Amino acid sequence: MKRYHEIAGDGGSRILEQVAEGRARIADGLVGVRHLVAVGSGKGGVGKSTLTLHLAGALRNRGLRIAILDADLNGPSQARMAGVQDAVFVPGIDKVALPRTANGIGVFSMGSVIPESEPLDFESAARGESHTWRATREFTLLGEVLRSFEWGALDVLMFDLPPGAERTVQYADFLGPGSSIILVTIPSAVSRGVVARSATALRKRAHRVLGYVENMSGYYCRDCKAIKPLFDSPDAADLGLPCLGHVPFDPALARQCDLGVPLSGAHDSPAGYALEQVAQRLLDRLETAP
Repeated sequence: MKRYHEIAGDGGSRILEQVAEGRARIADGLVGVRHLVAVGSGKGGVGKSTLTLHLAGALRNRGLRIAILDADLNGPSQARMAGVQDAVFVPGIDKVALPRTANGIGVFSMGSVIPESEPLDFESAARGESHTWRATREFTLLGEVLRSFEWGALDVLMFDLPPGAERTVQYADFLGPGSSIILVTIPSAVSRGVVARSATALRKRAHRVLGYVENMSGYYCRDCKAIKPLFDSPDAADLGLPCLGHVPFDPALARQCDLGVPLSGAHDSPAGYALEQVAQRLLDRLETAP
């Protein structure tokens, strides 16, 4: 048994070669994708997954080819919200076909594979070291998904990231410099502080952050047709990033997500109108950002 400092190179394991081969297969699988856009926050409970689906719908309404990869492997919500919870993954000639929503958005989510009440379990051979093993297995699984599914020709592939400031940076590192990130906050000092920390960490690693979206920026009262305050945060956010828009909370849209029903008539509501504006600003930033 050699000690760590006695091992030269990869010790004959071919691990570096295997990593390079895996990366090449991912790049080959995504060759038809114009933009990779990760939606993260750092803060949980800000409606990031809901915003991802709504934004994907707004982009789809513009005629763009869109798919969503639910990267929150142990807390997947896109399957239920997109209406593909009972979808069956169908193998194609070379790769697996993506389940699609009624309006044509391709969706991969572990929620189509495992019941909501069951966790995604990564067994570890070393007791007490499951946290290290889990992180490795999660990114290995994510790589397999990117390699094994037929993404085809897409304008935007959106990644719904898990919460956590450090997780946002890890996933940005995994996706590489060709990807773009959108951060989501809500109008509270606590959320803005966490998201600002995520933004700083991403900038230090030279990741391309397109801007942020303030979600739940008030709530839409359908009875009085007005947007009322939801948080007592009068001060404007200062995250050092461009603001892509403010989206109010709409209980009707939230209900549609719970039922897995495609959004219809969303552009007639303040939330739908705000999402359309965010979609346009996102496209503008994708075309102009370095």
